[in-house]
Amino acid sequence: MPAAPPHPSSAPELVAVESLEPNSAGAVDSDIGGGTAEKSSGRARRRIPTPLALLVALVLAFAAGATLDRVFVDVADNSDSATVGAEPNAVQVAVESASQRADRAEAAADEFLVGAERPGAVGTGIDVAAVADRVGPSTVTVLSAVDGFGGIGSTGTGIIVSDNGEIVTNAHVVEFAASISVLLAGETEPTPAELLALDTGNDLALLRVDVEGLRPATFAAPGSTRLGDEVVAIGYALSLDGAPSVTRGIVSALNRTIITASGALDGLVQTDAAISSGNSGGPLVNANGEVVGINTAVARGSATTAASNIGFAISVAEALPVLASLRRVADGEERREGFLGVNLDDRTDGGLGALIVAVQPDTPAAVAGVENGDVVIALDGAAIQGAAGLIAAIRDLEPGDVTVVTVRRGDGVIDLAVELTERPVS
Repeated sequence: MPAAPPHPSSAPELVAVESLEPNSAGAVDSDIGGGTAEKSSGRARRRIPTPLALLVALVLAFAAGATLDRVFVDVADNSDSATVGAEPNAVQVAVESASQRADRAEAAADEFLVGAERPGAVGTGIDVAAVADRVGPSTVTVLSAVDGFGGIGSTGTGIIVSDNGEIVTNAHVVEFAASISVLLAGETEPTPAELLALDTGNDLALLRVDVEGLRPATFAAPGSTRLGDEVVAIGYALSLDGAPSVTRGIVSALNRTIITASGALDGLVQTDAAISSGNSGGPLVNANGEVVGINTAVARGSATTAASNIGFAISVAEALPVLASLRRVADGEERREGFLGVNLDDRTDGGLGALIVAVQPDTPAAVAGVENGDVVIALDGAAIQGAAGLIAAIRDLEPGDVTVVTVRRGDGVIDLAVELTERPVS
């Protein structure tokens, strides 16, 4: 990407994005289809209709000529916990439910090759050549044909996740493909790939090639990545010939949330490592050659906003559970998502939290006592910065999960234990 101009007024114009259609309340539904995982035959897409207070175009890392744009709202780290005052029984039930969710996440990580909790080399100087040598064989080019005749519609990057041919990439790289193929490292001819399942809301897709003996990438242990860690982005930028492009940077921020036309992405790693068109689906790697994130989007400036070296990758903590669920979907299991039952908007007074503008009757939110005008400031103790953050957090939960929703109501702060139900079929 070209460097950001010194003055915002000289920045490139905002590139057109897919329209966002507000609902009748002019707000956003937190329970709109949350990136439901689909088999390759499904193509239903989720839209998040919301007026955003802070908009920056996010260019999907497609090949040149197949570029789409995203829109995001910048959300700060949500590591701080909000004040709580829930009834002890409600808290205990939620704690038990959270423990079950942690067990699910741990089981998902066990399905993949994951490194040590905190390798000593991470955070020290990074040997870019050594990292590229280690991860390069696990990085592939993903070629999507959209016309049904083999013509390439877009090019992205993929990561080998098993030795029997499983590959992960971004959903936006392959979502509308008539056929898919991958070019393995060191090969000259593309190999046909099957789309096993995709999750448009989480922007991840699982592919398979009929090739054995591949070298899977190693993922970093969830939670081991730190602010300031040196990282390397690897991918087939601009679909250039030869080996993948390698760029160096640091972890600029953790737990970012962005809004896209397909939904909200949370738990993202922000990096200043250069990410270009064609990098989508490629690895963001630490000093040990472990994947800390899957590159998905970059920020672009506008006539009034300067954006320089702002890229986003889906963190391993977010990606691994989704990949495990995509495996189950590929095997015929239906993915079920949690449902809250409220309409949301962002606050306009500069405060943090998601504003409840409507509570749908006979839903978990209504049963738990959520009211119109409440401001959701935390979910299970993790701060909610805005509507996008709450949408993404609820989407990642399952029917039967009990979560503590912390709301500001008037001058008080209260906790409500909410047992989610299954998202109704729209």
